Amino acid sequence: MNQGRLLGISGSLRKSSLNSKLMHEGARLFGPSEFIEADLRLPLYDGDLQDAEGIPTTVQTLADQIAAADAVIIASPEYNQSFSGVLKNALDWVSRTDGKPWLGKPVAIVGAAAGRTGGARGNYALRLAMTPFRAHVLAGPDVLVAGAAREFDENGTLKNEMNLAALTELMSDLRIASGLPAVKAA
Repeated sequence: MNQGRLLGISGSLRKSSLNSKLMHEGARLFGPSEFIEADLRLPLYDGDLQDAEGIPTTVQTLADQIAAADAVIIASPEYNQSFSGVLKNALDWVSRTDGKPWLGKPVAIVGAAAGRTGGARGNYALRLAMTPFRAHVLAGPDVLVAGAAREFDENGTLKNEMNLAALTELMSDLRIASGLPAVKAA
């Protein structure tokens, strides 16, 4: 049975990132799959760099991972009412690669933030930024973890039942959108 390949992209580089925890929770709830975590430590996009040296290897690796994935989960913090610069930089670089890796790709977008809206504005800005790629961005349910520092236990598991239920449903929908067989809830 094909268990599929899930690519996780965290818009935060921080070692103890709450968005990375949320992404890993999503991967756990997605069910059996090969989980690959993207590396967004890329050079800043620079057209002169691209003209002089071409697409950096790290960028091509990311584009290839997107293209090879059956589905993608993106977890991004909200910075100044938008999504993170490191994620925007990655999207800009990947848009310059050949092959349209995002085209039709099932994508779930989630977010964790300190504020009371859970990063809603950043989530919506990311959805808008994904539009030109023509990915299949799932409409919902929204997974916006507010007050995120207190929403995970010591193992990185979501404690809030409402957030956990929404993430479970979203990841089930992502699995179905990717054409992979559904998994039974534990």
